[in-house]
Amino acid sequence: MTPTRVLTGITTSGTPHLGNYVGAIRPALAASRRPGVESFYFLADYHALVKVHEPARVQRSTLEIAAAWLACGLDPAQVWFYRQSDVPEIPELTWLLTCIAGKGLLNRAHAYKAAVDRNRGEGEDDDTGINAGLFMYPVLMAADILLFDANQVPVGRDQVQHIEMARDFAQRFNHLYGEGHFVLPEAVIEAQVATLPGLDGRKMSKSYDNTIPLFAPREQLKKLIYSIVTDSRAPGEAKDTEGSALFQLYQAFASAQETDAMRQAFADGIGWGEAKQRLFERIDSEVAPMRERYEALVAHPETIEQQLRDGARRLRERYAVPRLRALREAVGLRDLGARASGAKAGKPASAPLPVFKQYREADGKFYFKLVDGEHVLLQSTGFDSPKDAGARIAALKRGAFDAADASVVPGNDVGVDEIDAALSALRAAAEAK
Repeated sequence: MTPTRVLTGITTSGTPHLGNYVGAIRPALAASRRPGVESFYFLADYHALVKVHEPARVQRSTLEIAAAWLACGLDPAQVWFYRQSDVPEIPELTWLLTCIAGKGLLNRAHAYKAAVDRNRGEGEDDDTGINAGLFMYPVLMAADILLFDANQVPVGRDQVQHIEMARDFAQRFNHLYGEGHFVLPEAVIEAQVATLPGLDGRKMSKSYDNTIPLFAPREQLKKLIYSIVTDSRAPGEAKDTEGSALFQLYQAFASAQETDAMRQAFADGIGWGEAKQRLFERIDSEVAPMRERYEALVAHPETIEQQLRDGARRLRERYAVPRLRALREAVGLRDLGARASGAKAGKPASAPLPVFKQYREADGKFYFKLVDGEHVLLQSTGFDSPKDAGARIAALKRGAFDAADASVVPGNDVGVDEIDAALSALRAAAEAK
């Protein structure tokens, strides 16, 4: 059975904190141990350059994040572990995708739009202070994913749009150069993964300067935990677990039995000092063994450097180099002495099939359209989730178009027969595979 490829990128722009561990590292490592999964973990140092222009910070963050994943249990012998900048095929694929990516789609990217909106709110020119890296970020992310035919990409909800854009670029490339070059990735939103509160109760984030470094020395960890904001209720007064940053942090590290005991202690009026001491001991008991491994790793950066380079070398040999060779051939970057024939000469054996394209609009809803080249055959209304939109697409692929269905409308001057013909062609192609 072909394994499911799961790809996770970690931007090298800061020091790992407890929120990163609970929300990303721990669940990702657990998922990588599932049977039938091929895991890709990479340090996204090219992405870091969009916002970080301090070379020493990028270098230090790359070391700290690599060491953190290794200390937490990532095994480079069992997964693909590499640095983005060690795989030159990624930026080369970025350019190939750039040449087929629609600027209009990139204009709608959330991060770029938010930056433009800030400028407008401050009376500045739309693009003041915005570099092209921010604008092209979704294309680089698509190259990260598509180069290795990742099936699943675990992301937060704010990154779902980027996965949809990767799908759009893949579909466009397949349409232009022949089906089968890229699989379409799926965003995996880990709804059950906790978002940890920081020292002030807001989401733990470097942006809020409220983080607890994952491998802070024991005394610093204790000091930070004792600085967590609590209310003024005295020992003996019952305390609410709801909305308590201290309780949420404890729950993220404790067993169900330990969590129930702490919940009862809150009801019984535990003092905040004692509660913080329990939290410190619980976190430190889990982190201390990893901290020791982390410190040993950071002390020998040359070992990590060798692991990353070895991971990239093996990955390039296995996937990246042959993949780019085929993609260069597909777009016409070829040996001039080679004989061109058939599809390789730019003459597809049959007309390109219509394709469904999914995307997200500024209203937060998910849409799709059925297109034949640049011709829109069918346009959907908005769906609340990509899963709902995907289910509707699947239903259309299975059956004929129903003109009474209010969730989809024909394109301009498109008849029902033309839509049914397109859907029949898609079914026939799927059955022939």
